[in-house]
Amino acid sequence: MSLAKSYPHQSDPTSPKGSVPAEPGSANRFRFLTRSTSLYILLVELGLLALFSLVSPNFFSRSNFTNIAWDTSETLLLAIGQTFVIITAGIDLSVGTILMLSGVAASWIMAEMAGTPAEIANGQHPHALLAILVGVPGGILVGMIAGALNGVLIARLRLPPFIVTLGTFSMAMGLGDLLSSAGAGGQPTIPPVPDMFASSVGNGNLVFGLPTLVIFSGIAAVLAHIILKHTIFGRRTFAVGSSFESSRLAGVPVVCQLILVYTFSGFMAGLTAIFDLARFHVTDIQGHNLDNLNAIAAVVIGGTSLFGGSGSISGTVIGAFIPVTLSYGFNVVGVSSFWQSVAIGAIIIGAVLIDQLRRRRLSSVT
Repeated sequence: MSLAKSYPHQSDPTSPKGSVPAEPGSANRFRFLTRSTSLYILLVELGLLALFSLVSPNFFSRSNFTNIAWDTSETLLLAIGQTFVIITAGIDLSVGTILMLSGVAASWIMAEMAGTPAEIANGQHPHALLAILVGVPGGILVGMIAGALNGVLIARLRLPPFIVTLGTFSMAMGLGDLLSSAGAGGQPTIPPVPDMFASSVGNGNLVFGLPTLVIFSGIAAVLAHIILKHTIFGRRTFAVGSSFESSRLAGVPVVCQLILVYTFSGFMAGLTAIFDLARFHVTDIQGHNLDNLNAIAAVVIGGTSLFGGSGSISGTVIGAFIPVTLSYGFNVVGVSSFWQSVAIGAIIIGAVLIDQLRRRRLSSVT
């Protein structure tokens, strides 16, 4: 007779805090689904689509859904970077103005390299390809530098993320204004990007009936999910958000990890700026003031905890769609745009409240 004993309900020390021991069978799978935050968010999104489709037949159309996906894609790219930041119990209020600064920098480089002032004034871009090849990485690099600055100030100097990113929000806004007011390509303002860039990356390029931005944001979400759930970088991100000091004592390079996370957020802001520039041909200086709030809203609605240590890219994807769906639905049924802001704000508060209640329940159980 074997003396070994099995303990089926013994928790795994490597499992996330607050996780429930696995139980075999279909009942356990059902229990897992009902506890999935992403599932609830998805049901809310599907419910909104069904509701607005019933209220207005014009809502249920391929073109409308394509436009919803298109408008969601930029927010999603920003929110992917924001998800990593918030999982570390941080916040990045600067992504909107970093996007703006990166877009201005990229368009400035393209205008300076695409041709002579006379050619640029006539809308000609004889060196468009070279300008694009330099301008695109240049704009993304600006975003990464701004993100790395946030990371260094937060991780090295132990400054509060809210204060640091609020400061870089203002700095990026001012630098973008200065660069834009200086003009480019011999023009008093920065001219539109070359048509080659706009047509290949922006509005005119459709893949499987969808804009390139939609396809790219979907690929980015899949890659981010893999990184977050199946790599050391992702596990360290969760660890830092769960407990900064415990992670440090366990050998996690917490300072380096935070710098990398904020640099990644800046990279995603710079990448979003490139697609925004291709879509609209110019960067609207005042058009990105609320992008940071939209990205944060998508992450919070998607179930990522503002207290750190938990979250998912799948939840962020669905969370990014909900505000845009509400906006389109309210427009179709003729509801004032002011009520759109009220509804989105209420959803954000509700999402935070649910997260707090969940954390209290878990802490009472443990």
